[in-house]
Amino acid sequence: MKKITIILLTLAIGACKPNAKKEETKEAEPQKTAESQSEYPEALDKVFDAHGGLQQWKEQRTLSFVLPNPENPENHTVDLWSRKDRVDTEQFSMGYDGNEIWLQDSNENYEGDAAFYHNLMFYFYGMPFLLADDGIVYGETDDLIFEGKSYPGIHISYNSGVGVSSEDEYYIHYDPETHQMAWLGYTVTYRTGEKSDNVKWIRYDDWQTLNGVVLPKSITWYNYEGSTILDARSTVTFGDVAVSTTPKPDGFYAKPEDAMVVEPKIN
Repeated sequence: MKKITIILLTLAIGACKPNAKKEETKEAEPQKTAESQSEYPEALDKVFDAHGGLQQWKEQRTLSFVLPNPENPENHTVDLWSRKDRVDTEQFSMGYDGNEIWLQDSNENYEGDAAFYHNLMFYFYGMPFLLADDGIVYGETDDLIFEGKSYPGIHISYNSGVGVSSEDEYYIHYDPETHQMAWLGYTVTYRTGEKSDNVKWIRYDDWQTLNGVVLPKSITWYNYEGSTILDARSTVTFGDVAVSTTPKPDGFYAKPEDAMVVEPKIN
Protein backbone atom coordinates (compact mmCIF):
# COMPACT_ATOMS: atom_id res chain seq x y z
CA MET A 1 0.00 0.00 0.00
CA LYS A 2 2.77 2.41 0.92
CA LYS A 3 4.51 1.85 -2.40
CA ILE A 4 1.33 2.50 -4.37
CA THR A 5 0.61 5.75 -2.55
CA ILE A 6 4.19 6.92 -3.12
CA ILE A 7 4.01 6.01 -6.82
CA LEU A 8 0.85 8.05 -7.27
CA LEU A 9 2.44 10.98 -5.48
CA THR A 10 5.55 10.70 -7.65
CA LEU A 11 3.50 10.61 -10.85
CA ALA A 12 1.69 13.79 -10.01
CA ILE A 13 4.26 15.64 -7.90
CA GLY A 14 4.40 19.31 -8.64
CA ALA A 15 0.80 19.86 -9.60
CA CYS A 16 -0.60 22.95 -8.00
CA LYS A 17 -4.09 23.10 -6.61
CA PRO A 18 -5.76 25.75 -8.80
CA ASN A 19 -7.36 28.36 -6.56
CA ALA A 20 -7.33 26.12 -3.45
CA LYS A 21 -8.93 28.58 -1.07
CA LYS A 22 -8.20 27.22 2.37
CA GLU A 23 -9.76 30.21 4.03
CA GLU A 24 -13.11 29.85 2.27
CA THR A 25 -15.78 27.94 4.15
CA LYS A 26 -18.96 29.61 2.86
CA GLU A 27 -20.98 27.35 0.60
CA ALA A 28 -22.57 29.97 -1.62
CA GLU A 29 -24.40 28.80 -4.71
CA PRO A 30 -22.35 29.10 -7.91
CA GLN A 31 -23.19 32.07 -10.10
CA LYS A 32 -24.74 31.60 -13.50
CA THR A 33 -22.35 31.89 -16.41
CA ALA A 34 -23.02 35.01 -18.44
CA GLU A 35 -24.02 34.02 -21.96
CA SER A 36 -23.56 37.43 -23.59
CA GLN A 37 -20.03 38.20 -22.39
CA SER A 38 -17.75 35.35 -21.36
CA GLU A 39 -14.81 35.98 -19.04
CA TYR A 40 -12.86 33.15 -20.69
CA PRO A 41 -11.00 32.92 -23.99
CA GLU A 42 -13.23 31.83 -26.87
CA ALA A 43 -11.22 28.64 -27.35
CA LEU A 44 -11.65 27.69 -23.68
CA ASP A 45 -15.40 28.34 -23.88
CA LYS A 46 -15.50 25.84 -26.75
CA VAL A 47 -13.57 23.32 -24.66
CA PHE A 48 -16.04 23.73 -21.79
CA ASP A 49 -18.94 23.27 -24.22
CA ALA A 50 -17.34 20.13 -25.65
CA HIS A 51 -17.37 18.71 -22.11
CA GLY A 52 -21.01 19.45 -21.38
CA GLY A 53 -20.82 23.15 -20.61
CA LEU A 54 -19.53 25.17 -17.68
CA GLN A 55 -23.01 25.89 -16.35
CA GLN A 56 -23.80 22.16 -16.24
CA TRP A 57 -20.60 21.61 -14.23
CA LYS A 58 -21.44 24.45 -11.82
CA GLU A 59 -24.81 22.85 -11.06
CA GLN A 60 -23.11 19.69 -9.75
CA ARG A 61 -22.44 19.48 -6.03
CA THR A 62 -20.68 16.20 -5.20
CA LEU A 63 -18.03 14.29 -7.13
CA SER A 64 -16.66 10.91 -6.03
CA PHE A 65 -14.36 8.33 -7.55
CA VAL A 66 -12.20 5.38 -6.53
CA LEU A 67 -8.53 4.87 -7.28
CA PRO A 68 -8.56 1.05 -7.44
CA ASN A 69 -5.15 0.39 -5.89
CA PRO A 70 -5.01 -3.40 -5.45
CA GLU A 71 -3.72 -3.30 -1.88
CA ASN A 72 -5.65 -0.29 -0.60
CA PRO A 73 -8.34 1.34 -2.80
CA GLU A 74 -8.85 5.07 -2.22
CA ASN A 75 -12.34 6.57 -2.14
CA HIS A 76 -12.19 10.28 -3.04
CA THR A 77 -15.14 12.63 -2.41
CA VAL A 78 -15.29 16.38 -3.10
CA ASP A 79 -17.88 19.07 -2.53
CA LEU A 80 -17.61 21.03 -5.78
CA TRP A 81 -18.95 24.27 -4.32
CA SER A 82 -16.94 24.55 -1.10
CA ARG A 83 -14.03 22.33 -2.23
CA LYS A 84 -14.18 20.39 1.02
CA ASP A 85 -12.92 16.85 0.44
CA ARG A 86 -11.97 13.55 1.99
CA VAL A 87 -10.06 10.41 0.99
CA ASP A 88 -11.00 7.16 2.72
CA THR A 89 -9.13 3.86 2.71
CA GLU A 90 -9.17 0.83 5.01
CA GLN A 91 -5.93 2.00 6.62
CA PHE A 92 -6.20 5.81 6.78
CA SER A 93 -8.37 8.82 5.92
CA MET A 94 -7.58 12.43 5.14
CA GLY A 95 -9.47 15.51 4.08
CA TYR A 96 -10.19 19.23 4.20
CA ASP A 97 -13.10 20.45 6.34
CA GLY A 98 -13.18 24.01 5.03
CA ASN A 99 -10.71 25.25 7.64
CA GLU A 100 -8.08 22.58 8.21
CA ILE A 101 -6.46 19.68 6.41
CA TRP A 102 -6.57 16.54 8.54
CA LEU A 103 -5.13 13.03 8.60
CA GLN A 104 -6.62 10.09 10.50
CA ASP A 105 -3.90 7.44 10.63
CA SER A 106 -3.47 5.90 14.08
CA ASN A 107 -1.24 3.10 12.78
CA GLU A 108 0.96 5.49 10.77
CA ASN A 109 0.36 3.68 7.49
CA TYR A 110 0.45 6.78 5.31
CA GLU A 111 3.93 7.93 4.31
CA GLY A 112 3.10 10.78 1.94
CA ASP A 113 2.28 14.47 2.38
CA ALA A 114 -1.44 14.64 3.20
CA ALA A 115 -1.54 18.42 2.83
CA PHE A 116 -0.39 17.98 -0.76
CA TYR A 117 -2.24 14.78 -1.64
CA HIS A 118 -5.73 15.16 -0.10
CA ASN A 119 -7.19 16.82 -3.21
CA LEU A 120 -4.40 16.29 -5.73
CA MET A 121 -6.13 13.70 -7.91
CA PHE A 122 -9.33 15.76 -7.92
CA TYR A 123 -7.46 18.62 -9.55
CA PHE A 124 -6.24 16.34 -12.31
CA TYR A 125 -9.63 14.67 -12.64
CA GLY A 126 -11.69 17.89 -12.72
CA MET A 127 -10.03 19.21 -15.86
CA PRO A 128 -10.91 21.19 -17.91
CA PHE A 129 -13.56 22.72 -15.64
CA LEU A 130 -11.13 23.70 -12.88
CA LEU A 131 -9.54 26.11 -15.33
CA ALA A 132 -12.57 28.34 -14.74
CA ASP A 133 -11.55 29.00 -11.12
CA ASP A 134 -10.94 32.53 -9.87
CA GLY A 135 -7.47 34.07 -10.02
CA ILE A 136 -6.43 32.57 -13.37
CA VAL A 137 -4.63 34.52 -16.10
CA TYR A 138 -5.09 33.18 -19.64
CA GLY A 139 -2.46 33.55 -22.35
CA GLU A 140 -1.22 32.15 -25.63
CA THR A 141 1.07 29.19 -26.26
CA ASP A 142 2.42 27.30 -29.25
CA ASP A 143 0.57 24.29 -30.62
CA LEU A 144 1.58 20.92 -29.21
CA ILE A 145 2.57 18.40 -31.88
CA PHE A 146 2.01 14.69 -31.27
CA GLU A 147 2.19 11.97 -33.91
CA GLY A 148 1.97 14.59 -36.64
CA LYS A 149 -1.18 16.28 -35.29
CA SER A 150 -1.27 19.85 -33.97
CA TYR A 151 -3.17 20.59 -30.77
CA PRO A 152 -3.86 24.31 -30.15
CA GLY A 153 -3.40 25.42 -26.57
CA ILE A 154 -4.00 28.00 -23.85
CA HIS A 155 -1.42 29.08 -21.29
CA ILE A 156 -2.65 29.20 -17.69
CA SER A 157 -0.97 31.18 -14.91
CA TYR A 158 -2.19 32.51 -11.55
CA ASN A 159 -2.40 35.82 -9.78
CA SER A 160 0.04 36.17 -6.90
CA GLY A 161 -1.15 34.41 -3.74
CA VAL A 162 -3.69 32.15 -5.47
CA GLY A 163 -3.53 28.59 -4.19
CA VAL A 164 -0.57 26.92 -2.50
CA SER A 165 1.75 27.41 -5.49
CA SER A 166 0.80 30.52 -7.44
CA GLU A 167 3.97 30.23 -9.55
CA ASP A 168 2.63 27.03 -11.16
CA GLU A 169 1.78 27.14 -14.85
CA TYR A 170 -0.54 24.96 -16.91
CA TYR A 171 -0.93 24.37 -20.63
CA ILE A 172 -4.22 22.95 -21.87
CA HIS A 173 -4.22 21.64 -25.44
CA TYR A 174 -7.37 20.55 -27.24
CA ASP A 175 -8.39 18.64 -30.35
CA PRO A 176 -8.96 21.26 -33.09
CA GLU A 177 -11.87 19.28 -34.53
CA THR A 178 -13.85 18.32 -31.42
CA HIS A 179 -12.47 20.93 -28.97
CA GLN A 180 -12.24 18.21 -26.33
CA MET A 181 -9.25 18.49 -24.02
CA ALA A 182 -6.36 16.35 -25.23
CA TRP A 183 -3.27 17.27 -23.18
CA LEU A 184 -2.39 18.96 -19.90
CA GLY A 185 1.09 20.33 -19.27
CA TYR A 186 2.11 21.55 -15.83
CA THR A 187 5.22 22.80 -14.06
CA VAL A 188 6.64 21.96 -10.64
CA THR A 189 6.87 24.71 -8.01
CA TYR A 190 5.43 23.12 -4.85
CA ARG A 191 7.65 23.84 -1.80
CA THR A 192 10.11 25.90 -3.87
CA GLY A 193 8.06 28.94 -4.87
CA GLU A 194 10.28 29.29 -7.96
CA LYS A 195 9.13 29.17 -11.56
CA SER A 196 10.15 26.17 -13.65
CA ASP A 197 10.43 25.53 -17.39
CA ASN A 198 10.19 21.74 -16.93
CA VAL A 199 6.70 20.95 -18.22
CA LYS A 200 5.26 17.51 -17.47
CA TRP A 201 2.57 16.11 -19.79
CA ILE A 202 -0.65 14.14 -19.25
CA ARG A 203 -2.81 12.82 -22.06
CA TYR A 204 -6.61 13.01 -21.79
CA ASP A 205 -8.28 10.80 -24.38
CA ASP A 206 -10.48 8.40 -22.41
CA TRP A 207 -13.82 10.09 -21.61
CA GLN A 208 -17.23 9.32 -20.14
CA THR A 209 -20.42 11.37 -19.72
CA LEU A 210 -21.81 11.64 -16.19
CA ASN A 211 -24.86 13.75 -15.33
CA GLY A 212 -24.30 15.81 -18.44
CA VAL A 213 -20.58 16.52 -18.02
CA VAL A 214 -17.73 14.77 -19.86
CA LEU A 215 -14.99 13.61 -17.47
CA PRO A 216 -12.03 11.20 -17.74
CA LYS A 217 -12.11 7.45 -17.26
CA SER A 218 -8.31 7.49 -17.05
CA ILE A 219 -5.36 9.80 -17.64
CA THR A 220 -1.86 8.90 -18.81
CA TRP A 221 1.49 10.51 -18.00
CA TYR A 222 3.93 10.57 -20.93
CA ASN A 223 7.68 10.71 -21.13
CA TYR A 224 8.97 13.85 -22.83
CA GLU A 225 11.99 15.83 -23.94
CA GLY A 226 11.14 19.51 -23.67
CA SER A 227 7.95 20.01 -25.68
CA THR A 228 8.46 16.73 -27.56
CA ILE A 229 6.06 14.06 -26.31
CA LEU A 230 7.52 10.54 -26.30
CA ASP A 231 5.91 7.28 -25.12
CA ALA A 232 3.30 6.59 -22.46
CA ARG A 233 4.75 6.13 -18.98
CA SER A 234 1.90 5.33 -16.56
CA THR A 235 -1.88 5.47 -16.37
CA VAL A 236 -4.22 6.24 -13.48
CA THR A 237 -7.76 4.84 -13.76
CA PHE A 238 -10.79 6.36 -12.02
CA GLY A 239 -13.43 3.84 -10.97
CA ASP A 240 -17.00 4.12 -9.66
CA VAL A 241 -17.22 7.78 -10.66
CA ALA A 242 -20.38 9.59 -9.57
CA VAL A 243 -21.46 13.20 -10.11
CA SER A 244 -24.49 14.53 -8.26
CA THR A 245 -26.34 17.77 -7.56
CA THR A 246 -26.93 16.53 -3.99
CA PRO A 247 -24.50 17.54 -1.21
CA LYS A 248 -23.19 15.14 1.41
CA PRO A 249 -24.75 15.36 4.91
CA ASP A 250 -23.45 17.91 7.41
CA GLY A 251 -20.32 16.61 9.04
CA PHE A 252 -19.22 14.31 6.23
CA TYR A 253 -16.04 16.31 5.66
CA ALA A 254 -15.52 17.18 9.34
CA LYS A 255 -12.22 16.39 11.00
CA PRO A 256 -12.58 13.20 13.11
CA GLU A 257 -11.80 13.56 16.80
CA ASP A 258 -8.74 11.34 16.58
CA ALA A 259 -7.35 12.98 13.43
CA MET A 260 -4.37 15.32 13.39
CA VAL A 261 -4.17 18.68 11.63
CA VAL A 262 -1.68 18.76 8.76
CA GLU A 263 0.06 21.93 7.56
CA PRO A 264 1.43 22.37 4.03
CA LYS A 265 5.18 21.83 3.83
CA ILE A 266 6.30 24.97 2.04
CA ASN A 267 9.93 26.09 2.12
